[in-house]
Amino acid sequence: MHTPPTPSLRPWAAAAVLALLAGCATMSVEECRTADWYEIGMRDGQSGKARSYFEEHVSSCKEAGVRPDMARYMAGRDIGIRRFCTPDNGFEIGRQGTYYSNACPADLEYAFLQRYRAGKAIHDAQRKVDDLDNRLRERERKLDRSKDDKEREQLRREIRDIDRDLRRARDDLWDAERRARR
Repeated sequence: MHTPPTPSLRPWAAAAVLALLAGCATMSVEECRTADWYEIGMRDGQSGKARSYFEEHVSSCKEAGVRPDMARYMAGRDIGIRRFCTPDNGFEIGRQGTYYSNACPADLEYAFLQRYRAGKAIHDAQRKVDDLDNRLRERERKLDRSKDDKEREQLRREIRDIDRDLRRARDDLWDAERRARR
């Protein structure tokens, strides 16, 4: 005999679905109703959002019955994106490992990308150093706990290999930092 779901769980499931859907909205109903589309465009531009991000606001504001002002939004975004697309900001965004959404205008993109790539190279090299360092410490902890001679010898070999790779990774990080200073 099939037992239907417990009625007390249904409200929780509905609330969970609504929470997930609400998490997808870029703006609340109230924000849509009181929005300054120039300021929102400027903020999105300064955050490096692509022009197509405007459509996310359109979708979010449908429920409120509000049609975002595209002209004001794009005017603000055009100012904001110019503040975002600087070489210094490109470097910082790359250094943080943040994804770049190809949002910069053509006249600013080359210089932005040059510095973004330099920062990203440092970020990637640092992650490799960190990963290898973590692996090394993990193997060293295993070695300290191990009582088996064969396992200990295997762990020593792994530690030597990781240590060698870690030295190379640190050299790569140093090279990436040196290239970025040029």
